[in-house]
Amino acid sequence: MKAVAVLLGSEVGGVVHFSQENEGAPSTITGEVTGLSPGKHGFHVHALGDTTNGCNSTGPHFNPTNKEHGAPEDDTRHVGDLGNLTAGDSGKVEISIKDSQIKLCGPHSIIGRAIVVHADPDDLGKGGHELSKETGNAGARVACGIIGLEA
Repeated sequence: MKAVAVLLGSEVGGVVHFSQENEGAPSTITGEVTGLSPGKHGFHVHALGDTTNGCNSTGPHFNPTNKEHGAPEDDTRHVGDLGNLTAGDSGKVEISIKDSQIKLCGPHSIIGRAIVVHADPDDLGKGGHELSKETGNAGARVACGIIGLEA
């Protein structure tokens, strides 16, 4: 299966592709984001594919197993926790991620949900801030896109 999301924000944009060979296989996430400030930016799948109020209506991180926020490599994490993208001085990021919890089929499918890029770094649930275990304290949503099936 393949899926795609076109990221839109006031200054940030890009395209993210998702692929998964079969239901048990890890997913591959590739793409490009431009217009970011240099440094780290939280990157998450959010629960809702609703952009009626911009990125603010995409809901919380996708978390069907009701776990605390964490890093992509942690056993305890939201399904949608993909860590950080790191933009260089040009504001551009090339994405290349393999993830075992992101699924394009089955009960925890991300199809119809949203992918969101945040203004600030994700502290991966380890920052000690009151939002660390919920959102990674990653700040405002600077771009988002609905994840849909790709031909």
